[in-house]
Amino acid sequence: MSARTVPLYRAAHGRTGDKGNRSNISVIAWHPALWPLLVEQVTESRVAAKFAHRRPSRVTRYLLPNLQAMNFVLDDVLDGGVNDALNLDSHGKALAFLLLDLPITVPDALREHLAGADEPDSFQPEPWRHA
Repeated sequence: MSARTVPLYRAAHGRTGDKGNRSNISVIAWHPALWPLLVEQVTESRVAAKFAHRRPSRVTRYLLPNLQAMNFVLDDVLDGGVNDALNLDSHGKALAFLLLDLPITVPDALREHLAGADEPDSFQPEPWRHA
């Protein structure tokens, strides 16, 4: 079976919220056919690795299959929260964009459900991006 590597944003969109020093990041499939692929590849361990530079103390994934969505709760990633952080993004609103850059492998049979135009070669994160 032929497949390609693409950034997660081709298969899903996301939103970010915060409460104190905790960030919630939702990932919502663009199409129900992509949902099983997201469940398989967008795991707690991969999200924890993606945010390793922010040193989350815990990453928890909640699945919402009726919505083809998942919610990740990342503890201790907002530099102490809005009132304590010197971070320019103290609410963590940009964290969904960071997660949506996660590489995923999509079988060619599901390509029609991806958003955006196909790139000639498989996606490779830029060297400055976190893996």
